[in-house]
Amino acid sequence: MKVSTPTRITLRVVALLYLGVLLAVPIVTILWRTFEPGFGAFWASIRTPAAISAFNLSLLIVAITVPVNVIFGVVTALALVRGRFPGRRLLSGIVDLPFAVSPIVVGVSLIMLWGVHGWFGGLEDVGIRVIFGLPGMVIATIFVTLPFVVREVEPVLHEIGTEQEQAAATLGASRWQTFARITLPAIRWGLTYGVVLTIARALGEFGAVIMVSSGFPGVSQTLTLLVHSRYIDDHNTHGAYAAATLLMFLALVTLLLMTVLDRKRPTVHTTAVPAVVAATPVLDESNARSSS
Repeated sequence: MKVSTPTRITLRVVALLYLGVLLAVPIVTILWRTFEPGFGAFWASIRTPAAISAFNLSLLIVAITVPVNVIFGVVTALALVRGRFPGRRLLSGIVDLPFAVSPIVVGVSLIMLWGVHGWFGGLEDVGIRVIFGLPGMVIATIFVTLPFVVREVEPVLHEIGTEQEQAAATLGASRWQTFARITLPAIRWGLTYGVVLTIARALGEFGAVIMVSSGFPGVSQTLTLLVHSRYIDDHNTHGAYAAATLLMFLALVTLLLMTVLDRKRPTVHTTAVPAVVAATPVLDESNARSSS
């Protein structure tokens, strides 16, 4: 459909105004309020013990969440694409559950499961505290970030098919060799993109985490909870803006990483074929060693 030049210009102006009102104005306002007293005030605000602890805790949760989601995300994607078993559609629906359920509901559900009076509340009797501690915050973050790796890897597995894996199997490769030499190189870009999305969501999660966190500074307070605490509880407006700027900086780094990866992301055909070509000598060598 051809669009006239005035219509095209009008649509562009409307889109830019829409993005400007929703994104540019809030970001500029936060930056202006943050650096209005000077960079020294900003630096002092993010160097407080509470801010450093919140920053470290956020990175710790990300460091735990990402490997767990990578392992279970890849396994789940392989099961959904390669597997044929009863309940496969149900499993696929469960994977998308975090997209449909409010994070607040997730937090309440975790309290009902892991709280003192929950199904697994007996763990506190043996000294394992889940709710209002780091384990509960990690579980909540893992739940809300579960779909990203699965949904980024799943379409790649559909596109590469099983021909390369079957060829490796005919050469005598084990399942682990096939996965390491064929499947993993083929899905590495989708997996990397899913990891970046997981990091971005884990850093910015608020609703589920605040329900299972005590919110005490230096104990179980992430950067998002620090912004909320400074703005609502302490009425420290500049401190809240400074923490928000730090969080926004981390999000910006993640966004730039996503952009770089997206530009370098090759097509499936340029990834899967060299993978099996590169793997074939290795498999032949492995078979020669085993036969000798």
